[in-house]
Amino acid sequence: MDEKMFSRETEILNKGAYLKGRADSPEAAPLYLTTAFNVEDLDDLEDMYSVQGYTYIRTRNPNRNALAELVTYLEKGENSLIFSCGMAAISTALLSILEQGDHVLSDKTLYGETIDLLEGLSKFGISVTFIDFTNLEEVHNSIQPNTKVLYTETISNPMITIVDIEALAAIAHENKAKLVVDNTFTTSLVIRPIEKGADITINSLTKFANGHSDVSVGSITASEEIIKKAYSLQVLLGTTANPFDAWMCQRGMRTMDLRVQKQMDNAAKLAKALEKHPNVLKVHHPSLDGHPQNELAQKIFENGYGGMLSFEMPNNREKINEFMRRLKIAHYAMTLGGYRTTISHPVSSSHYAVPEEERLKMGITFGLLRVSVGIESPDDLIADFSQALDVFNEEISYIK
Repeated sequence: MDEKMFSRETEILNKGAYLKGRADSPEAAPLYLTTAFNVEDLDDLEDMYSVQGYTYIRTRNPNRNALAELVTYLEKGENSLIFSCGMAAISTALLSILEQGDHVLSDKTLYGETIDLLEGLSKFGISVTFIDFTNLEEVHNSIQPNTKVLYTETISNPMITIVDIEALAAIAHENKAKLVVDNTFTTSLVIRPIEKGADITINSLTKFANGHSDVSVGSITASEEIIKKAYSLQVLLGTTANPFDAWMCQRGMRTMDLRVQKQMDNAAKLAKALEKHPNVLKVHHPSLDGHPQNELAQKIFENGYGGMLSFEMPNNREKINEFMRRLKIAHYAMTLGGYRTTISHPVSSSHYAVPEEERLKMGITFGLLRVSVGIESPDDLIADFSQALDVFNEEISYIK
């Protein structure tokens, strides 16, 4: 049929749909928002399958693949997968390597929803034991014949404890188990768990990696064998990241080293200042001499000690509320890792669903605040927290 014979209603769907001329070398990576890619015929389709090319958005997308390449380089693994969020990465990774009857040994201090997920594995016939991973003897003694995974965070949320990844990897591998490490709080600028022996590194790229509080993306990095299994499950579960978020995340990560270094430097300065403040009961940050794993942090970390800290104030709800209202620079946010300083209250957010008895065993008191330090002037941050903490100079009543 002569193209000139096509009607307006047909042409309006096709004109401008396909690029003419060379457009394969843009300075900035293009955004591929298409849900599908066209093929010429069945032979072309088979060729696309054979080279793992692009056909449908849920199976592969150029923006996800580009981000995976960057994450793989940074985490020093063999390959990576990109997910819709950190929790999607955690759940898909675990479900791809665990089976009914398996056992997971986990650090007891984790992000609250990670704990919820691990406990929920019981419905699939997978048991979980939570212990203190800073106690290597306890870890060794808690291994069961069916233990298949040791799970931990590089720096725990929100208590900022640190684990010895090399030692944990040795224990895991001696018992034919895999070590899975959530590296969100530190990023590859500080430590690369795979180089320390971990089998899977997980990142909520939503946080420090992207750094702009505007996307939701997660990743896992591992061997080709593990990634192949996880990919098959990811496609079925539909836990893939959308192209726009993947594109935005990669854009944010171009400045990750600059941002995170500044955040870590600021966090160390703020932690030191808070430690000296009379209205602060305790500060949790690895840079401090009094931190229980300060020596370990010096041994295994590069470039700094992370941009996260937490500190304890008196357990007085009224005064804590007033402290939060007095802050001018830092604001409350249900996330972390952005370029601006944010705070959160673990008892009311990340660990809301954790029973009080278990929370207190972790050290999570009502007066604990978690701080994600941004790239502001450190002097401004210290002054802001100091003036807000002055609220405790007034007579107060304690919540028991």
